[in-house]
Amino acid sequence: MSPRKRKRKKFTAGGEARRRARELAGPPPAARVIPDKRLKPPKHKRNLLEENGK
Repeated sequence: MSPRKRKRKKFTAGGEARRRARELAGPPPAARVIPDKRLKPPKHKRNLLEENGK
């Protein structure tokens, strides 16, 4: 048996524009990692009720 032929990719104008832009400017920057806010310790804020009573 002979190996399968690869399916030719369909031409898209947007894909071609991005390919040319990568050639000129290089690859896009890596995505920034956003830290999970749920893992942050809670802030110690004064309660308004305690502040008024003092």
